Amino acid sequence: MAAALFFVLETVFFLLIGAALLRAWMNHLRINMSAQPGRFAMALTHWLVGPVRKILPRSMSQSPIDWGSLLAAVLLAIGYGGLRLMLGAALAPSSVGVVAPLVAIPGLAFYLLIRVLLQGLIFLLLVFAVLSWVQPGAPVMGTLDRLCSPLLRPIRRVVPQIGGMDLSVLVLIVLLQIGLILLG
Repeated sequence: MAAALFFVLETVFFLLIGAALLRAWMNHLRINMSAQPGRFAMALTHWLVGPVRKILPRSMSQSPIDWGSLLAAVLLAIGYGGLRLMLGAALAPSSVGVVAPLVAIPGLAFYLLIRVLLQGLIFLLLVFAVLSWVQPGAPVMGTLDRLCSPLLRPIRRVVPQIGGMDLSVLVLIVLLQIGLILLG
């Protein structure tokens, strides 16, 4: 039962953090948020990003970087860390002091942020690759291309096409998987 609770908690926060990071990336690339997946990201995160943007200093709110969405992702990760530790303490009480959880929360938050980033990119690249093979004219392909191209461009400079096939997506997925392995 405890494993199921942890799974649900992690899944909910994974989606929320992923949507906030996607929103920040789309805003950075100046991609119209009225198209998918922008509408989805905004629907999932507006309840937090909106208020966060209101408290940001003017210099940050007018920056080309979407600090509101990035800060929302960090706050969500910290919230996950806190809830994860509280749930763990409720299910398996121990005599841990006050300092240990205060150190563990940022660690859990950082771990989840990096994992969401890496796994989210893998998912985005897989959707991009599959759609480019089976339905290259899909309406979402333009958005996916704009989201993935900045990440693939450096790899395309180094890895040549083999038999007319662009292997840059595969190379980047392998590198992201190595990142996940190193993350643990």
